Amino acid sequence: MEYIHSKDIFLLIRDTLKLADTQEMEHGSRVAYLLYKMLECRGGYEKFELADFVFLASLHDIGAYKTDKQKDIVYYDCKEPRPHATYGYLVFKYLSPLSELASVILYHHMDYVRLQEIDDEYRDIAAFLGFAEKVDIFSGALKDSFDIQMFKKQEGAAISPEALELYEQAVRRYDILKKIRSGEYKEELDEIIEYMIFTNEDKKKYLEMLMYCQGFSSEKTVVDTATCMSIAEMLGQTVMLSDAEREQLYYGALLHDIGMMLIPEEIINAPRKLTVEEYERIKTHVHLAERVLGNRMAKEVLDIVATHHERCDGSGYPRGLRETQMNHNQEILQLADTVTALISDRSYRKALGKEEIIPIIKAGASEGKYSKAISKAFLENYDEIMKKVKIRSDEIMGIYRKLNQQYDQVSDKL
Repeated sequence: MEYIHSKDIFLLIRDTLKLADTQEMEHGSRVAYLLYKMLECRGGYEKFELADFVFLASLHDIGAYKTDKQKDIVYYDCKEPRPHATYGYLVFKYLSPLSELASVILYHHMDYVRLQEIDDEYRDIAAFLGFAEKVDIFSGALKDSFDIQMFKKQEGAAISPEALELYEQAVRRYDILKKIRSGEYKEELDEIIEYMIFTNEDKKKYLEMLMYCQGFSSEKTVVDTATCMSIAEMLGQTVMLSDAEREQLYYGALLHDIGMMLIPEEIINAPRKLTVEEYERIKTHVHLAERVLGNRMAKEVLDIVATHHERCDGSGYPRGLRETQMNHNQEILQLADTVTALISDRSYRKALGKEEIIPIIKAGASEGKYSKAISKAFLENYDEIMKKVKIRSDEIMGIYRKLNQQYDQVSDKL
């Protein structure tokens, strides 16, 4: 079964990041449109290739989510572009199926004359992307006063002559600035993303990329998601879920805390007991996840995400559901999420050990909070499950830490 369509993968990533920073993602969409129409004028590309470039360009500033200046486009695009270009390159190089295009992001702020010294298949695209970005920033700031002639004196030095020519062709042929100002360009973007074609493995990789992006502000978020995914996976094997159920559980566990990207970090990492208002804010992450996933993810997966804080006795949130209203997948994620919280360090306490966790789970099952069958399977196989969870989590976190470790090496090249 197809749990999410290819174009919905893109829309999910775009709209999740847009909720975190609307200005940044709208900038990405406009730049993607400019690049798309410039490449159409150049010719020689299949629709699916153009769709890949639109995907890349829409997220070209994804590395800004890792910087301290995330909300300041002018700063990280014009004054200090190296950090976000480096992080963006690493994200696409190691976490996405578009790794072969990652250099476009790495070099898109490099002056044209320097780019000519780089031996890279996609250096022209990097130059086009960098120019499209300049056009968006300056046309947005200057409005009707914007004149492309302002870039003419930089032609052949900072600006690619071909990029300038393609842009002027696109203006004449498609009236691209007018469409951006009116919002019409969004319809054309919607049309080209229909040509995005991803395998199931591609889709999983993109969603895992989104999970890693959740850790830009806090590594703990990635650690928790990786741990919860691993526990759920091991529990699913233990209780012998069908292949289809395990696939649904994988997606649910991967995306269950996506709404936490929109919760202020000072609340998530508060070194004290939360106030009533703060706790209510935390609880909204479930509704935020439902809002983001919307009609894009299959209902079976959405139901798993939406109930990961429900409890079998009706004491959970946000709907107070009871055991008869939920299935094994939902109950597995509830327990996996609980165990993840217990075995992880929190700002207000240290991680708990086995001797403390087992009584808590036993009591919860006895009181009817957790499924007795799922709890029994977990407790009887605790050591084996947790051993495999550590191996799996270490694999996931190894990739994330590799990305961070390579930042300095790649940044030095720029």
